[in-house]
Amino acid sequence: MTLSVGVDIGGTKIAACAVDRAGTVAHRALRETPAQDPDAITVAVADLVEDLRDQARAGGETVGALGVACAGFVDAAGSTIVFAANLAWRNEPMQERLEAATGLPVILENDANAAAWGEYRFGAAEDVDDMLLITVGTGIGGGAIIQDRVLRGAKGFATEVGHLRMVPDGHLCGCGNHGCWEQYASGTALVRDARELVRAGGPHASGLAERCGGDADSLEGVMVTEAALAGDPAATELFCDVGRKLGEGIADLVAVLDPARIVVGGGVAAAGDLLLDPARASFASHLSGRGHRDPAPLVLAGLGNDAGMVGAADLAVARRG
Repeated sequence: MTLSVGVDIGGTKIAACAVDRAGTVAHRALRETPAQDPDAITVAVADLVEDLRDQARAGGETVGALGVACAGFVDAAGSTIVFAANLAWRNEPMQERLEAATGLPVILENDANAAAWGEYRFGAAEDVDDMLLITVGTGIGGGAIIQDRVLRGAKGFATEVGHLRMVPDGHLCGCGNHGCWEQYASGTALVRDARELVRAGGPHASGLAERCGGDADSLEGVMVTEAALAGDPAATELFCDVGRKLGEGIADLVAVLDPARIVVGGGVAAAGDLLLDPARASFASHLSGRGHRDPAPLVLAGLGNDAGMVGAADLAVARRG
């Protein structure tokens, strides 16, 4: 059996897996990301591929292609990483470098696009022709599949949805603009507002304060999620607020793209319906033409953290033909 390898390069770790044509993960490998050294990233990916090749050989399998999901701007040809905010990539010809290092045909894809493709092919949207993926983590990412094709745009930079401006002159975003959607409906927003609540004090914030020992700066997103899942009213309210703003932005995107399904993934989505229920309600109440159209279902991602790797691996096969 011939497998394809999918690699997901993030700011702190590089995860990889070998995948069969049905999207089933056969083998896995993991490395830390040498984030500030492009050459070292190439070496790390090549090492992961060799690790997976060894695992495949032990099972009588081979590896035929490599797909790489990257947290950054990837050109439309899938050959160059033009820019990445959290990694030292500036016009890096990663396709050429990785093909030389691995001897495999390589495609590059934006990580959210790859995750959208994974969910479309094998996950929560495998039974529809058009879908929108929103990833809610530190920021907000997005990917769209329109009639069996990844929406990439003229330069390859489409669906950077986290940087839609929601609040003019609002919070400063890492992109340099003010009021971007991800400043109000992401893990960053959740933690910022939770820390402000702890600093303000009062009985309403006591549960969150207890989890961080009263030190607001040490409060992390996982603590807020755990508190909300345990029924803490302040944490639940914070998730409701983020969910409402998430739904507002999704309504705007649906007015443009009209997908059959909206899939929500990312670390913050681990809260499940605590996030999705207020998002669904807000989406339905802000959708243009509401009352004359059925809102597209808004569902939780099915592949979890594997979506980007599985999607990249499958795209590598698809582009080879």
